Amino acid sequence: MGLRKLTYFVGTTIDGYIAAPDGDFDFFTPHVTEDYLPFLTTEFADTLATPGRAALGVGDAPRTRFDTVLMGRGTYEPGLAVGLTSPYAHLRQIVFSRSLATSPDPAVEVTDEDPLTAVRKLKQEDGLGIWLCGGADLAGQLLPEIDELIVKQYPVVAGTGIPLFRADFAPRAFRLAESRVFDGGNVVLTYAKASD
Repeated sequence: MGLRKLTYFVGTTIDGYIAAPDGDFDFFTPHVTEDYLPFLTTEFADTLATPGRAALGVGDAPRTRFDTVLMGRGTYEPGLAVGLTSPYAHLRQIVFSRSLATSPDPAVEVTDEDPLTAVRKLKQEDGLGIWLCGGADLAGQLLPEIDELIVKQYPVVAGTGIPLFRADFAPRAFRLAESRVFDGGNVVLTYAKASD
């Protein structure tokens, strides 16, 4: 069996920000248009949060792409703040944090393990793909292990905010594998890690 892939599937602005400086990303919501929503609910239902899956009628949809989600504390925190302790209950959830000592939910694994080491172990296990949900710091640390980058680019410029990656300057090549343009101006770009 081949190695599982790590995919960074994330929404960004045209200028490469995944969230506002305070972590909010609600400004993307108006750009989830009629032609775009079915794409998310069919091809990427695995990446919808549990309440969203229920609201969109895909709560019982089988997992097709991912069975594990990785996130940093900053990505996990907004859900936690509103009482959503298990945001992706249909997936194995792993939160990387040096400050969160214990998990607030038995369905969520909290670890302070080195992310690269953890991902290399996860890739050896059988299963579907591994989804890197965010954020910028974790993505920066995991860049050497990212096999696929799927960027949902929304037609908005933020000016500043949380970048796609927060890492030292170290250019890495990816090749464009697919691009899709939606009527509302959303573009989904799928990149594969270029051969070394």
